[in-house]
Amino acid sequence: MQKKRTYRKIILNVVAIIVAIIMLFPVYWMIISSFKPNAEIFAAVPTFFPHTFTFDAYTSQVGASANTGSNIYRSFINSVIIAVSAMFLSCVLAIPASYGLARFRIKGSRTFILLFLITQMLPATLTLTPLYLIYNRLGMIDTYFAPMLSDMTIGIPFVILILRPYFLSLPKELEDSAKIDGCTTFTAFTRIMLPISYPGVITCAVFSFLFAWGDLAYSLTFVTSENMRSMTAGIYNFIGKYGIQWNCIMAYGTVITLPVLIIFIFLQKYIVSGLTNGAVKG
Repeated sequence: MQKKRTYRKIILNVVAIIVAIIMLFPVYWMIISSFKPNAEIFAAVPTFFPHTFTFDAYTSQVGASANTGSNIYRSFINSVIIAVSAMFLSCVLAIPASYGLARFRIKGSRTFILLFLITQMLPATLTLTPLYLIYNRLGMIDTYFAPMLSDMTIGIPFVILILRPYFLSLPKELEDSAKIDGCTTFTAFTRIMLPISYPGVITCAVFSFLFAWGDLAYSLTFVTSENMRSMTAGIYNFIGKYGIQWNCIMAYGTVITLPVLIIFIFLQKYIVSGLTNGAVKG
């Protein structure tokens, strides 16, 4: 019996390693291709490690458009500004809303939750035209506010749908004890309930950031200036009518992916805990 369990663990570990290799191979291929010249990328025999190791795909983007500021560093800063702002505002607005829907009896709360769920099903292309007309009237086209606010329409419903069950799973007796000690509803929320729900808050903050970081449709539609575009929109600069600069695209993709990898490496346990605990009670 013990041998069977050992063999089963070995087989499962081998399968897990094979699946991990298959899933991570595209990321590895993207990274090594960013260090290859275009000639080696299109070689008849593919190379799994660059024969000619070069940083040209990275260095050429630093100064190529320095006059307009639309280089890789400028695009990276634009993405950071939009993603961090959308994440912060989504959490500030959605966390109290999710707590209110969890703790208070509000007439029509189920309808609100259903509407939040429906907004998650709507494709971004469906909202582009009405949002463009609104932003154009307000003079917000070609600014950070247009993609930032648009990304919040994805982040806020997600945060509410995740955190509301999370707050429902927390014991209400903690809040009642805090009120007995002199706390108001707001101070009980900020001092007691919010600190103990940090795994769920971190999870929602991470995904709100990733929604905005990986956005393409909103950034490409609402921002027209090259020096204002995010990295996902700036990648189209390397697709021209005379060809595609694949090594530059791979370098761009590597830089875009790095923050995501770093976030999941360091915050993995909080993300898993936040998603599982938030699914306890609905």
